[in-house]
Amino acid sequence: MNLVDSSGWLEYFADGRNAGFFAPAIENAKALLVSPINVYEVFKRIAQQRDENAAMQAIAVMQEGTMVPLSDDLAVVAAGIALELKLPMTDSLILATARLNRATVWTQDADFERLNGVKYVAKR
Repeated sequence: MNLVDSSGWLEYFADGRNAGFFAPAIENAKALLVSPINVYEVFKRIAQQRDENAAMQAIAVMQEGTMVPLSDDLAVVAAGIALELKLPMTDSLILATARLNRATVWTQDADFERLNGVKYVAKR
């Protein structure tokens, strides 16, 4: 299973230099998990940069994967990760979602660079 961080989704939708890195995870919808955190961040950024229609189209693509709901268990695991790794809340929720679902995080966010269970590419 794969979980693409918001930075990866945004890179893919913008057809940025690292879009090809994220394409295998995003385009394999059967093995793709999506967090509500990702939906929030992607919708907000695309709506700011373009418009709400473009943001809704992006969310429709994201919804082809399996949406993983937020839960009490997830929040507790994320809080533990935040304390242990000193990560911000959103990053902790993404990592906790991946770990609880045995998924790999795909990202270009440097906060994840050296963490287990992460496929990282430096932002270019």
